[in-house]
Amino acid sequence: MKLNSIYIKRFIFILGLWPILSIGIDILQNNLGANPIEFIERHFGKWTLIFLCLTLSMTPLRNVTTISQWILYRRMLGLFVFFYASIHLLCYIWLDYHFAWIDIKNDIIKHRYVLVGFLAWLLLLPLAFTSSDRMMRRLKENWKRLHRLIYLIAILGVLHFVWLVKKDLTEPLIYAVIVSLLLILRLNIFKRKKN
Repeated sequence: MKLNSIYIKRFIFILGLWPILSIGIDILQNNLGANPIEFIERHFGKWTLIFLCLTLSMTPLRNVTTISQWILYRRMLGLFVFFYASIHLLCYIWLDYHFAWIDIKNDIIKHRYVLVGFLAWLLLLPLAFTSSDRMMRRLKENWKRLHRLIYLIAILGVLHFVWLVKKDLTEPLIYAVIVSLLLILRLNIFKRKKN
């Protein structure tokens, strides 16, 4: 069982690099559309949400299937959330604004979708920093409390996408439904634990 989980983690890690490989293929094939910067930013933003949904689904999967092994992959998936959120942010401050910090600050103040997106990334920082076994042992019960921030991050991530899109809301609303269902499942789990 332990050996299998090592192979599965390696497989998840390789699959987790697909967003970088796929955007590389798009760049080589000049397949970035009329606005390449927006295409690259949205690519990494969507993959951040995908990994966020996958991370949130591990505990419900464990409870539905009664297979505890799902939890072993939650941390790796969570780190991919931070990784792709950071690339998404880097694309914004580098490709979009060329590190013009005053313009970036003004954009954060002016646009609510930028504000909630930036706030979500800031909240991811302590989760990424405390993701090791050593930090888990050091923080004890506080570790669980801190890592419940992922639920707020998920809500902010969906809001960021919903407020960003101006015309067709289909895709952001799909993510909103998925995240809502995963959070409802989590609420049911907490209620059962209390009873």
